[in-house]
Amino acid sequence: MLGYAFCGSFCTHARALRELRNLIDAGYEIQPIFSETVSRTDTRFGKASALRSEVEGLCSHLPIDTVVDAEPLGPSMPLDALIISPCTGNTLAKIANGITDTAVCMAAKAHLRSDRPLVISLASNDALSANLKNIATLLSRKQVYFVPMEQDDPEKKPHSLVADFSLLVPTLHAAFEGRQFRKLFL
Repeated sequence: MLGYAFCGSFCTHARALRELRNLIDAGYEIQPIFSETVSRTDTRFGKASALRSEVEGLCSHLPIDTVVDAEPLGPSMPLDALIISPCTGNTLAKIANGITDTAVCMAAKAHLRSDRPLVISLASNDALSANLKNIATLLSRKQVYFVPMEQDDPEKKPHSLVADFSLLVPTLHAAFEGRQFRKLFL
């Protein structure tokens, strides 16, 4: 079973959902995980209840959306891999610094205890500034892999990086082989 966690970056949820469907079509069983923000926030990109309903229908599992419910995901409920897609800069920073105050961060911490792959699809407006050190920290950590990313708008958002979500599946397969899918930056 794979864990598939959604964080804020609401403008990328449609791409993350497309890749979730691809994983399900490939035969993977998925345990969804929502950050508390995703679980409760309506935005111009959609209502929280609609996302929850769609994901529950696709995965046939209720999303985990509390720290308490995420904690068993390592030792008690091992996952073959955990995917965070999209992963915000805020969540990236917390994971890099061992902060576990959200369901997604606790899921990542608990999962990494089992020494299995964590795949991150980053979507962050400060990836090339405040969060660059956190990318470097996690690149050096065993079992953490990034979906290749690129600047989404170098002129208007010069510090922003977003994963090429279409490369999530090959990144996951490379992670199962213990290697980072290349090129990391497109």
